[in-house]
Amino acid sequence: MDARLNYFADPTAGKALKYVMSAGRTLKESPLPAATQELVALRVSQINGCAACVDMHTKEAAAAGETAVRLHLVAAWREAEVFTAAERAALEFAEEATRVADGAGGVGDAVWARAAEHYDEEQLTALALHISFMNMANRLNIIARQPAGDYEAGQFH
Repeated sequence: MDARLNYFADPTAGKALKYVMSAGRTLKESPLPAATQELVALRVSQINGCAACVDMHTKEAAAAGETAVRLHLVAAWREAEVFTAAERAALEFAEEATRVADGAGGVGDAVWARAAEHYDEEQLTALALHISFMNMANRLNIIARQPAGDYEAGQFH
């Protein structure tokens, strides 16, 4: 299967994506723990059905030392005891921020408060930006029908 669009080959999209990729690198360097970033990216991508991003973030997390058990359980994190309280708060935050079209109303006060128990303002800002970034990346890949399976860890870094 080939993607419908090659964003990097298009002059306008290529210019815009240069800045998007730079923003992604900046978020990677934020004080939000790297493991949390990958778990959140994976969960957002699962919710949105973005196979290319599920492929990418599963492989990036594994290359960074994440265990297969935790990666397999991200989709069922509420019932899994392998995540820290902070990671659980970030995953809950990510779900509410991603499911806004489902009538969830965005991130509720209780979810915000749980996340704020574990993350300072700079980390919460990074978390919000990271979730928004992933939702955008998911949509771009879904629109283009970006195929999944051949991503190699570090490919875009």
